Amino acid sequence: MGAPLPSREEQAEEVIERLWEEYPDATISLNFENRLELLVAVVLSAQCTDERVNTETAELFEKYRTPEDYANADVDELSEDINSITYHNSKADYLKSSAQTIIEEHDGEVPDTMDELTELKGVGRKTANVILQHGYDLVEGIVVDTHVQRLSRRLGITEEERPEAIEQDLLDIVPEDEWKWYTHLLISHGRAVCTARNPDCEACVLADVCPSAKGDSDVDLASGEPWDA
Repeated sequence: MGAPLPSREEQAEEVIERLWEEYPDATISLNFENRLELLVAVVLSAQCTDERVNTETAELFEKYRTPEDYANADVDELSEDINSITYHNSKADYLKSSAQTIIEEHDGEVPDTMDELTELKGVGRKTANVILQHGYDLVEGIVVDTHVQRLSRRLGITEEERPEAIEQDLLDIVPEDEWKWYTHLLISHGRAVCTARNPDCEACVLADVCPSAKGDSDVDLASGEPWDA
């Protein structure tokens, strides 16, 4: 009779411990110098790489320095200024609208609560969590991006599929003092090793505890598809 399977809490603790050893400097990769820049960068990063966002914001942050700069901007010009970003037309509208709300309702300051942040156009829980964690050092949840979603399912830490449900599940599983760093550890590993289409399981420090590892499973538990699909 084989050894009993670890609980999801035990699995999460093992994953975190190993990934800390592998990525001791894991942290946010977006460039910003203040809370407004953080808000802008995170809004732009939706369905876009942080590397691309950092390239675009290097000039953007020189031109737009205050909420008034975004609020008073011509939305077509703002869209053109971020035209290498995915969904740049929609995101330009989000930035202009959010800046107007920040001026009118928050005295020009990026708000510091989940409810107020998620009232800004284009800001959901993921974006709000990033702003709270890295702008205010307030940890109220876990940022669930595509890497966290994929790896948490592959590793058997959650069976949920929607980001909101995954976050709520993880809050009961991941130790609270690791909520902030859980995201950055999984993002680092997702970029370096456990990629979406061709994960390098042979080089993975989690292979022996991963129920989705090639050789242990013919199916990617994150997608339900065969590895060679």
